[in-house]
Amino acid sequence: MIISGFTIIRNAVINDYPILEAIRSILPMVDEMIVLVGDSSDNTLALIESINDEKIKIHHSLWDINNSKGGSILAVETNKALKYVNPQSDWLFYIQGDEVIHEKYHSGILKGCNDFKNDQRVEGLLFRYLHFYGTYDYVGDSRTWYANEVRIIRNDKNIQAFRDAQGFRKNNEKLSVKPIDACVYHYGWVKSPKQMQLKRKNVAGFWNIEAIMEKEPDFFDFSQFDSLEKFKGTHPAVMLERIQNKNFHMNLDIQKKKFSFRDKLLYQFEKITGIRLFDFKNYRILK
Repeated sequence: MIISGFTIIRNAVINDYPILEAIRSILPMVDEMIVLVGDSSDNTLALIESINDEKIKIHHSLWDINNSKGGSILAVETNKALKYVNPQSDWLFYIQGDEVIHEKYHSGILKGCNDFKNDQRVEGLLFRYLHFYGTYDYVGDSRTWYANEVRIIRNDKNIQAFRDAQGFRKNNEKLSVKPIDACVYHYGWVKSPKQMQLKRKNVAGFWNIEAIMEKEPDFFDFSQFDSLEKFKGTHPAVMLERIQNKNFHMNLDIQKKKFSFRDKLLYQFEKITGIRLFDFKNYRILK
């Protein structure tokens, strides 16, 4: 069984993406790691080169920001990266620049890849998500955050990134997938208030909202959340140095809930049953 990892990255230093941790978190599971580095105005390329692993294969890309709509530039670049993977690979493992896999899931992920390798009905493997918010101590637990997404796809040229590359489609149809016992740790909303707002302004062009962001203050208000809970688990080992070196602190009141009546009922139902009603799913789960 051959597994290719792939990712895209641009301006990782300016925007403080944990891209090194993201890549290192899946390196033990892949046979090669394709990194498509965009035209950055910082030392992103040197950062990727510092990993110094023979599995890493760096390619370069010029991002056409002017042709971006609704984050589509991210799908365009992700699809470019797909073209560089080993054509003999069975599975392709996608990781975004702010996503990390805990080492405790490695064996389960590889088992899933092996179990479904010859089942051609399975076009992708579905991961659970933990979305960290503000600091490494809080996770979003409301419907604001997507609960699952596909991060391993079959090596099929008809499978492409969808919309802003949150997920994938095959010939514009949802993928048929199997859930596996693995979770993606998403750290995209863990930054200081100043760094968070700077990153949001830097990427505003991907969604054509530059004019809106220009009117925003220079500090992000982390108090504007609907529901959080304290994180009680452990972080991936590759994240420990970053967590230890963080230079910001905040206390968020997890007792505060900001729901409409409808969302409050749906939230309570999910907490009791574990079922998320009326949730958009960018995939089809095979029985």
